[in-house]
Amino acid sequence: MQDLDPIETQEWLDALESVLDREGEDRAHYLMTRLGELATRSGAQLPYAITTPYRNTIPVTHEARMPGDLFMERRIRSLVRWNALAMVMRTNLDDPDLGGHISSFASSATLYDIGFNYFFQAPTEEHGGDLVFYQGHASPGVYARAFMEGRISEDQMKNFRREVDGKGLSSYPHPWLMPDFWQFPTVSMGLGPIQAIYQARFMKYLEARGFIPAGKQKVWCFMGDGECDEPESLGAISLAGREKLDNLIFVINCNLQRLDGPVRGNGKIIQELEGLFRGAGWNVIKVVWGSGWDKLLAKDTTGKLLQLMNETVDGDYQTYKAKDGAYVRQHFFGRYPETAALVADMTDEEIFALKRGGHEPSKLFAAFKAAQECKGRPTVILAKTIKGYGMGEAAEGKNIAHQVKKMDMTHVLQIRKRLGLEDYISEEDVASLPYIQLPEGSPEHQYLHARRNALNGYTPVRLPQFSETLTLPELNAFEPLLEEQKREISTTMAFVRGLNVLLKDANIGQRIVPIIADEARTFGMEGLFRQIGIYNPRGQTYTPEDRAVVSYYKEETSGQVLQEGINELGAMASWVAAATSYSTNDLPMIPFYIYYSMFGFQRVGDMAWLAGDQQARGFLLGATAGRTTLNGEGLQHEDGHSHILAGTVPNCISYDPTYAYELAVIMQDGIRRMYGADQENIYYYITVMNENYHHPAMPQGAEEGIRRGLYKLESHAGDKAKVQLMGSGTILNEVRKAAEILSEDYGVGSDVFSVTSFNELARDGQDCERFNMLHPLEQEKVPYIAQVLGKEPVIAATDYIKNYADQVRAFVPSVSYKVLGTDGYGRSDSRENLRRHFEVNAGYVVLAALRELAKQGAVDKQLVQDAIARFGIDTNKTNPLYA
Repeated sequence: MQDLDPIETQEWLDALESVLDREGEDRAHYLMTRLGELATRSGAQLPYAITTPYRNTIPVTHEARMPGDLFMERRIRSLVRWNALAMVMRTNLDDPDLGGHISSFASSATLYDIGFNYFFQAPTEEHGGDLVFYQGHASPGVYARAFMEGRISEDQMKNFRREVDGKGLSSYPHPWLMPDFWQFPTVSMGLGPIQAIYQARFMKYLEARGFIPAGKQKVWCFMGDGECDEPESLGAISLAGREKLDNLIFVINCNLQRLDGPVRGNGKIIQELEGLFRGAGWNVIKVVWGSGWDKLLAKDTTGKLLQLMNETVDGDYQTYKAKDGAYVRQHFFGRYPETAALVADMTDEEIFALKRGGHEPSKLFAAFKAAQECKGRPTVILAKTIKGYGMGEAAEGKNIAHQVKKMDMTHVLQIRKRLGLEDYISEEDVASLPYIQLPEGSPEHQYLHARRNALNGYTPVRLPQFSETLTLPELNAFEPLLEEQKREISTTMAFVRGLNVLLKDANIGQRIVPIIADEARTFGMEGLFRQIGIYNPRGQTYTPEDRAVVSYYKEETSGQVLQEGINELGAMASWVAAATSYSTNDLPMIPFYIYYSMFGFQRVGDMAWLAGDQQARGFLLGATAGRTTLNGEGLQHEDGHSHILAGTVPNCISYDPTYAYELAVIMQDGIRRMYGADQENIYYYITVMNENYHHPAMPQGAEEGIRRGLYKLESHAGDKAKVQLMGSGTILNEVRKAAEILSEDYGVGSDVFSVTSFNELARDGQDCERFNMLHPLEQEKVPYIAQVLGKEPVIAATDYIKNYADQVRAFVPSVSYKVLGTDGYGRSDSRENLRRHFEVNAGYVVLAALRELAKQGAVDKQLVQDAIARFGIDTNKTNPLYA
C-alpha cells in the first residue's frame, strides 16, 4: 500500500500515540472501534488481521520486573537440566530399549523454572493450590527438580522407566503409578489441554455453588506446538473463551518441531495459534524474542527487521538454529541491506547468541505475570523456543532431536561447558553421568526451597484420599425401587428415580453432579432443569421459549446440572474433573454422566483409560444400551460391545442390570465403595435401556449376588431334563419367556439367573485361578460363578456380542456352555425383528437349550428340529456377524 500523504499519516499516528500516552489503552481501543464502525457503515473493507506482528506482545516498557536472583536461578536451572539429561542417558545406557526424551524439557526448562519459582501455588488449608498439567515429554525435568528438592531419591532416579519392582519413576505423568506425585495424566497428547479447560470450568462451577473460594487457584497447561494438531488440544478453546475462564492459562512451547520434523515448515505456527486463540476470545501473549533483540528492533527505523521476521517461515527459523552465526548473518539478516546493517557491528557469535523469547527468564516472567493478572479471559502464552536447546551439535534445532536418548562424551562435555557446570562435575566424572545434589545449607539449596516456601510448598503433589467423612445413604433409601413397580418402566427411568433419591439426600444431595451431553429429554431427565437448574456462569439473560412449562429450560449461575451440548469428549472431561475433585480440591463430588452408550467408550476411549489412571470416582451411565433394544437408530447407535471395552479398564466396574432393584443395589454399593471408609479407586459403568417392561420386587437375599454379578431369579419345573439359563439387561426377559416355553411345552425344567456383570464374574474367576496357580499347597479358591451354578447345561444370552458372556466359560462348572449374543452391525427395525435377526430371542434360547440337551442325549434331536420349525427359524440365513 502506497502512502499518498505521509504528513497526514504522521498526524494520525501522532494523535493515536497521544491518546495512548495520556488516556490509556481503553480509550484508544474505544476510538478505534468507533472508527471501524463508521468505516463499515460506509461499506469500506477494514484492513483487519486477527494476528499481530511477529514480535513480543508485551512492550519492553510494560514488562513486569523479575524480582529474583537471575544468576542463582540460572545455576539451579542448569543443574536441573543436567540431572534430567543424566537420568535419561543412564537409563538407556543400562537398557537401550527403555527410551526417554531429553529435547522436550531442554526446550521448555525456563518455562517450568519461572512457574516453579514464582507462580505454581501448592495446596493450602484454604484451597487446593494451582492445578498444573505438565507436558508429558518434559517429565524428566520435573523429576530432576523434585530430586534436588529432596522429594525423589537417587535410587528412584536410577530406576526411571523401571517400575515393576516398585522403586521407579513412570515414563510420563501417571497418577496410578505415582499416586502421591502426579495429579494428571497428559499423554496421549491432546488429553492435557482438554482436561485443563474442563478442570478450570469445573472450578468455576464449584466457586459458583459455594464449595471453594473464588479466584484463589489457577489451572496451568503446558503443551507443545505440535500437540496442537490433536483435535482434543484446541477443540474446546471456544468454551474457555465463551465462559471467560480467567483461571486458565495455556503455555505452548513453540519449538517449531514435532517428532519427525517441522510443525509448520512453510508457515508460522505462532501466528496460526494466535489467530485461533484470539478468535476464540483468549488473551494472547507472544514471547517470540529475547532481550537481545530489543536493541535491534529499537534501531529498526525502516521496519525492515519486523518485515523480515514476519515473512520468514518456521522451517527457516529452525534451520538457522541448527547452523551457526555466519549462516544466520548471510541467510537471515543478509536478505535486506537495512537488516544486514543492523548487525554489522556484531560478531557471528553474538548473532548466534540472540535468544528466543522462551529461553529468556525476564520475558517469561513478564508474560506469566500478565497472564496471572488477566481478568475476564483465559490466557495463552506462545513461547518460541528451540527443540533440544543447549544440546548443541547433538540435537539442537535438528529433526532428530525428539529421538535423541544417547550422546557421545564429546557432546556431553560440550553441554557441561554450556551449562557452566565445570565446578560441579570434573571432566573425569562426566562419563559416569553423576547426579548433582545441592548440599544442605548451600546458597542454591536455600534459594530453591525459599522459592517454593513462598508458594506454600512443593508441586507436583497429589492427595490420594479426601479428608472428611461423608454420611452416605443406606439401601433402604432406595425403597421405592426395591418394590414391584406398579407400571412398566425402563431402567433409564429407574435410574432417574434413583438419581432423584440422591439429589434429595440431606447429606450428599448437593454433591451430586448430573452431566448430560444434550440428551436429557431422550432420557426423561428434563425435570432436573427446573428442579436443580443448569449451570451457566451468566445465568439466564433471555426468556426461554418454554418458560410457561413446569420443566422449562432453566439456566442459572448456581445450577447443578452440567449441560455440555453435543460434545461427548467435553462431557467426559467434565466428568473426570468432578470425579477427581476429591483429590484436586479435597472435595468429594459424585458425578453421574449419562449418554448414548455407543458414544461412550467407543468414542472417548482414551479419556476413559485416563480416568482410570487418574483414579476417578463416579458413575458413567450408558443409556439406550443394547444392540436390539435401541431399535430405531441403526448401525452407528446400537451398542453391543461397550461392556467389552469397559472391561479393558482395570478399575472400571461395569454392570448390565435388568430391574430397578438391581440398579438401586448397584448405585448404593458404588457410592459406599467409592465414598465410604475404604475410598476405593474405582469408577462404575452401568448400562440402562429405553424399553419399558414389568419390574418385580427384589427377591429376598439377592443383594450379594447383584453386587458380585450373578444370582438365581427363579426356577421352572420339568420332568424330562433341566438346564440353567442366564441373561442380562433386557434379554433376561427373553430368557424368562424361554424358560416358560421349555417348562410348559417341552417338559424341561430350568433355573433362571440374572447376570448383572459378566465382567465382574470373569475377573473373580481369573483372580481365583491366579491364586490357585501361585499357592499350590493352600486350599483352592472357587470362582463365585462356580459356587452358584450347577452341573446342568448352561445357556447365556445378552444384548452384547458373544465375547461378553463367553469370558466366563472357563469358570462354568457345567461341561456344556452355550452363548447367544449380538455379533454384527446393528440396523433399524422393531425389537422383535432385531432379536430374531441377531438370534437372541426366546425362540433361539429354547433352541439352544434343546440342542445342548440333545448333545448329551437328554432329549431327542427331533425336538431340536421341531423347535426350528415352530419358531420359523431360517436355517439358511446369513450369520448376523457378516450380515
